[in-house]
Amino acid sequence: MRLAGLVAEEAAPPSWLPGTISVEVSFLTASGDEVVKAVFFDAGNTLLLPHPSVEEVCAEVLAGHGYHPPLEAVRKGLERAERYYEERYWADDTFWASEEEAAAMWSEMYALAVEEVGGPSPPALGRELYDEFGKGDRWALYPDVIPAMERLREMGLHMGIISNWDVRLPGLCHHLGLSPFLEFVISSANLGRIKPEASIFQAALDRLGLEPREAVHVGDHYYADVLGARAAGIHPVLLDRWGMADNPDCPVIASLRELPELILSGVFA
Repeated sequence: MRLAGLVAEEAAPPSWLPGTISVEVSFLTASGDEVVKAVFFDAGNTLLLPHPSVEEVCAEVLAGHGYHPPLEAVRKGLERAERYYEERYWADDTFWASEEEAAAMWSEMYALAVEEVGGPSPPALGRELYDEFGKGDRWALYPDVIPAMERLREMGLHMGIISNWDVRLPGLCHHLGLSPFLEFVISSANLGRIKPEASIFQAALDRLGLEPREAVHVGDHYYADVLGARAAGIHPVLLDRWGMADNPDCPVIASLRELPELILSGVFA
């Protein structure tokens, strides 16, 4: 499900924190043609996943208040929360552009899950769960993230994150050890723009001084990531970890480990 770690060694401050600089690089194909200079990533379900799982985190928080529902009951409660999220998202996704509205939406969503399992004080626990998922150790990286980023760095590519997320995303990424690879982390709530708006992708291009054709964006959500990147003129790649893509009209990968070779193949030339 889409609802919302690893403890990494301390690294140098990321370039998207004050007092640091970015270094201009470029990537050439074997033929010498300049093609792709940067890769942008979505965050949730692309790089990050809840740890150990959404269900287990919710169960732990409920247990802290003396309530111990079966894990299956928690899953059913989260299914109700998921339905609420999907209804909200497809009716009006602009809540992602505001920290206040995003926090309220997630708190309400978790409150519904608590209510479904019969937990105490759903509004208060909904907010507590939202706060819990702001902690770095409640998230982990998919196993393919670091190997892929290491290879992309060897290729001399810029990397950054563009995500519909609240303002806590940069801190989570730093906690998870992504800082050495990233030149920026853009969350919709920080910028006041959301995917699939072209403007949030343009903000990433502007930070690097690149043209749209020089960037690739990778994400798991066709509407937000593929259509958004395409609207900005950026090459989209759909990450389909669970083999659910239906007649995709863009490059599709099942793992981020496939991404470096896809770029080297010249498909974006």
